[in-house]
Amino acid sequence: MEFLDFKNQVHQKFGLDLNSYKKKQLKRRLDNLLVKKKIANYGQFFKIITDDRKEYHNFLDYLTINVSEFFRDAKMFAVLEDKVMPELMAKTVDLKMWSAACSIGAEPYSLAIIMNELKPGSAYKIDATDLDQSILQKAQQGEYNLDAVKNISKLRLKKYFLEQSNKYLIKPEIKNKIKYRQHDLLADNYPRGYDLILCRNVTIYFVREAQDKINRQFSESLNPGGYLFIGGSETIFNYAEFGLEKIYPCFYQKK
Repeated sequence: MEFLDFKNQVHQKFGLDLNSYKKKQLKRRLDNLLVKKKIANYGQFFKIITDDRKEYHNFLDYLTINVSEFFRDAKMFAVLEDKVMPELMAKTVDLKMWSAACSIGAEPYSLAIIMNELKPGSAYKIDATDLDQSILQKAQQGEYNLDAVKNISKLRLKKYFLEQSNKYLIKPEIKNKIKYRQHDLLADNYPRGYDLILCRNVTIYFVREAQDKINRQFSESLNPGGYLFIGGSETIFNYAEFGLEKIYPCFYQKK
């Protein structure tokens, strides 16, 4: 089975659109995976992920590159906390937010910490989604190593985490603020009515057509005046096509 056949078979069997990923990057990563697992070819690999659901989820975990940490890119999170959130909170009482491709949960929990700092006890909703069901389970556990919490001040670390055996456990009052569910950015419908959407360091792995489709749907999911917060390595050059305006680096507001 050739690489193209593998991608088409995966789409047919699992509904996973690998053709929306950048071809060279994807093939290089999968070739490395096959060498690492000592798998002879894509036909054998397809049989493995088809016969064993755990292997399929391991494949998803590898594909989605689950690298995350709390307050990743601290300067941009400072903009979120000092400028964007106060603006949104001044206009809307019950904020509705979405952390898309949330990985291990560090991002939505960071958002909940900010909300608690700015307005303790306020009503808000944070949805967190990811393609990988196994990584969502890790996110719901809320258990992290030192690397994941390195950008958190000692004061906040003490306030929002319990330390046990070199692990940091997010406290229930923050953990319970997040609602997790599975979502495929390339295939599923997008919910509406959000004041803030975070999708960071994700679309860089997709071809331009897929990026445009995702950003257009994010814009449609935002309320007027709402913000899309993307990663520092990403840029939406054609943001005006989607009814967005660039306000700060990494922040696009729906007109």
